[in-house]
Amino acid sequence: MRVLYYLLCHWSPCCYLSSESRTAFSVALTDWRRCVGPERRNIDVAYEAVFLNMGMAYNPRTGIFTVPHSGVYSLAVTVFSDAGSPGSLLAACAQLSRNGAALASLREKNYEDQEDAASLVLTLQLSAGDQVSVRLLPGCYLCDDQNHYNTFSGFLLYATE
Repeated sequence: MRVLYYLLCHWSPCCYLSSESRTAFSVALTDWRRCVGPERRNIDVAYEAVFLNMGMAYNPRTGIFTVPHSGVYSLAVTVFSDAGSPGSLLAACAQLSRNGAALASLREKNYEDQEDAASLVLTLQLSAGDQVSVRLLPGCYLCDDQNHYNTFSGFLLYATE
């Protein structure tokens, strides 16, 4: 483990960030069986199961990650739904947004079975104060349980200011 840390940190300025500027979060929808959706309008998904919230920039009540330091961030989202019965058309879909504007969308329909999953990873330059969230799109479902199929994660690669 120390060798891996040395190799990564030897070439990366991230390891030299002060502890105050280190930012990382990793969350899942829930620890118990729950489905979200469908809704008639976009809603921010509140991921309640917090694995990591370094810097306390993610709010599990609102589902919003407020960028504490300007920089380049890696963000990842995975959505899953097993709602419905075979033959019904349901979708696991969501949208990654910054300050209410769409950045990228995920969509998977259950044409062949009732289990659907999709993932995305983005690297973005964000400014301090930006608010990043995952939005559930109209007509979409997300279902989760203790297996944590639905996740939202992000971390600061390097600061720009």
